[in-house]
Amino acid sequence: MTDQQIILALQQKSESAFRSLVDQYKDRVYNTCLGLLQNSEEAEEAAQDVFIEVYKSVEKFRGDAKLSTWIYRIATTKSLERIRKQKTQKRFAFLQSLTGGDKDYETTKHATFEHPGVLLENKEHAQTLFQTIKTLSDNQRIAFTLHKVEGLPYQEIAEVLGTSVSSVESLMFRARKNLQKKLKTYYEKNFME
Repeated sequence: MTDQQIILALQQKSESAFRSLVDQYKDRVYNTCLGLLQNSEEAEEAAQDVFIEVYKSVEKFRGDAKLSTWIYRIATTKSLERIRKQKTQKRFAFLQSLTGGDKDYETTKHATFEHPGVLLENKEHAQTLFQTIKTLSDNQRIAFTLHKVEGLPYQEIAEVLGTSVSSVESLMFRARKNLQKKLKTYYEKNFME
């Protein structure tokens, strides 16, 4: 099915069209969420949220962007919502610990982060890289993840972020510079000895 056929069928609440959409985009959505959230359980839940949102709001899809761009936009939004929720939970747990509140409160889900595209021998280095990517600003992290992990061109990233290609180029430049600066110590320590 073409994107247009999927959209028309989804607007008529076709179950087979929804399955086709999920089959076509599930890996890309999951990998995008995983790249941003760096937790497989959170990424799975976010990916489910993405497809639920697509199904509920397909009538709002205007067709002025590609279907994949719209889906990536929803995936990044859902992932960022989860990141913000995690930060709020951490702040709440910290405040509770200061006031002697519930010490067993789960602040976030900490699973070992493993991206499916990383070879076994590179897992330690990849984990360090992905932990450092987490420290980037939201827009830098999204641009970097969509370009370097998902392989999207700058034009499509600009459409996902609702900005210009030159802004994406700027985000990528700053992301690379920030990553270089933050990883310099790690690489000097591990590779220069």
